[in-house]
Amino acid sequence: MRVFQDIEELGKAVGTRLGHSAWHTVTQQQIDAFAEATGDRQWIHVDPERAARGPFGSTIAHGYLTLSLVPMLEGQVYEIKDLTMGVNYGADKVRFPSPVPVGSRVRAGVELVSLVAGGSGYLLTTRVTIEREGADKPTWVVEAVSLLVP
Repeated sequence: MRVFQDIEELGKAVGTRLGHSAWHTVTQQQIDAFAEATGDRQWIHVDPERAARGPFGSTIAHGYLTLSLVPMLEGQVYEIKDLTMGVNYGADKVRFPSPVPVGSRVRAGVELVSLVAGGSGYLLTTRVTIEREGADKPTWVVEAVSLLVP
């Protein structure tokens, strides 16, 4: 894990790749809980028998489920000390180029894109790329924007 002592030190790392999170296994239990929480119960996510005969050969994680893993996975890559708070501010350029079948192991690669001072703090943009173990292309890429308050 990369540790930054403050915003100033973080700013010096803009344009660099910070590394990768640990691997996380996406389970059917996690997919089912997400379906229940969001009301998105499409069969490709929650019906293992039907999904086995479908286009992916098994159930797959919701795109937004995998996107919701950003805070957990990104939090394993870097930390900013001397920070009052950091909150999700938004996301730009979200793409889901390949599915995440149940049982897949995924991890996040994080790059610092920008750090811009503004009203109540700083807007930090990171490019987060989720890899699926054994796949030849990313499962998704997002530019995550956080509001950091020193």
